[in-house]
Amino acid sequence: MNLTQARFVSLWSRSGGARAEDVYVDLARCYAEPARHYHTLRHVRCCLRELDLADGAIPDPDAVELALWCHDVIYVPGAADNEQRSADWLRRRTDGRVPVCERVCAMILATRHARVPAGLDGRFACDIDLAMLGAPRSRFREDGVRLRAERPDLDDCAYDLHERTILGGLLARPRIYYTDFFHARCEMRARSNLTWRLGLPMPK
Repeated sequence: MNLTQARFVSLWSRSGGARAEDVYVDLARCYAEPARHYHTLRHVRCCLRELDLADGAIPDPDAVELALWCHDVIYVPGAADNEQRSADWLRRRTDGRVPVCERVCAMILATRHARVPAGLDGRFACDIDLAMLGAPRSRFREDGVRLRAERPDLDDCAYDLHERTILGGLLARPRIYYTDFFHARCEMRARSNLTWRLGLPMPK
């Protein structure tokens, strides 16, 4: 059992779930689908590193961690219901055994980034999911290449419009990051990266 699997099995078991190793096998199979280039276990591991840094500030780190493990478990490029289907996957796998399941499902749905989550745990889940925006420029660029590779259905013009809609919406927010922890850690670099990617003049 590798470290990634061992971490999931430990979390799943202490959350009250059954058949942890079988659940991990299915989860890992989903994240290894050939259409994926960014939404893989690599992204989950990156999220877990950010989670560990913020652990002391998160009210329920186990619940947030479970949401991060599962938030992209179902990913069909271009589909509008990936988060809903990921939450449904979690419900099926917990079989009513995990008390925090519905709170975790709400956090998964919050990673659609459509509105400010009501609770602090949900805000941390969203911020961690977007922490890559505040990565060093080389890493931000590499992640952009991986995201582009997931949308072969779009030509370059259509993808540019798609990307500009998403990134422009994030840049237009008063704050990209809802929590003080990630605002302090990532906000400035994320705004610089988004401004660069969109070809906008850098603010003075």
